Amino acid sequence: ASANQRTGRAGRTRPGKCFRLFTAQAFQSDLEEQTYPEMLRSNLASVVLTLKKLKIDDIVHFDFMDPPAPETLMRALEMLNYVGAIDDEGTLTDFGATVADFPLDPQLAAALVTSPQFECSEEILSIVACLSVPQIFMRPKEAQRAADEAKQRFSHPDGDHLALLNAFHAWKKNGENAQWAWDNFLNQRSLKSADSVRQQLSRMMSRFGLPLVSSQAESSVFYANIRRALCAGFFMQVAHLDATGHYMTVKDNQVVGLHPSSCLGHKPEWVVYHEFVLTSRNFIRTVTEV
Repeated sequence: ASANQRTGRAGRTRPGKCFRLFTAQAFQSDLEEQTYPEMLRSNLASVVLTLKKLKIDDIVHFDFMDPPAPETLMRALEMLNYVGAIDDEGTLTDFGATVADFPLDPQLAAALVTSPQFECSEEILSIVACLSVPQIFMRPKEAQRAADEAKQRFSHPDGDHLALLNAFHAWKKNGENAQWAWDNFLNQRSLKSADSVRQQLSRMMSRFGLPLVSSQAESSVFYANIRRALCAGFFMQVAHLDATGHYMTVKDNQVVGLHPSSCLGHKPEWVVYHEFVLTSRNFIRTVTEV
């Protein structure tokens, strides 16, 4: 349906042609008749939390245009309950009301709202901002080795979230210089977006009375506190190294591997991850030791 609609764009105001970058056989046999609605493909935690914030309690019988599967809704409710956004009766908690006001995935928002307890809200703000924009690290095909070496300069032995933090701090320290970002294979546009997102989230935290605090970088608990705050939001996205040398996700018992882009040079026993990526194998991406 999308491909046919695209054809209509050519020749609407004057004669034109539509070139398709796939074969006629692929068009006939591989493409779906209709694209599945986003509602049926997405994690519904944000949708459910928004509905709860709007005081719509009976989510299961809500009149969705394309009703998602009940199991998907139940998974979203379960996740919000574990995070502490709703209680056992399904009622929105005070913590959940704060989380719902942030324009973020509930797990990212939970990590952000919890971060002042661990004295690292400034750092979590930067990490969350970097996770909310397209990938800040560039790896062009013609310069993959140079890009990997550049990324290694920002890497941290504890994992990828801290590498994002190091890269963002280095960019700010160098005056947000576009040439410096280019030389270090960092995406200037993504970093600018992350900085804008960070400022917006910072204003929201101030509005909710959440202190912007940071412990000394030389402190022994500096990085440990950041990892604790990440776990407060992403404790459901944890994997454990089993005896065979493979990682197993704790929630769904899926066998996964560390994504090749990860800067972790070793295999920690426990890791928290941001994304589950399905390619030829199951991978977890943006991974940090816990």
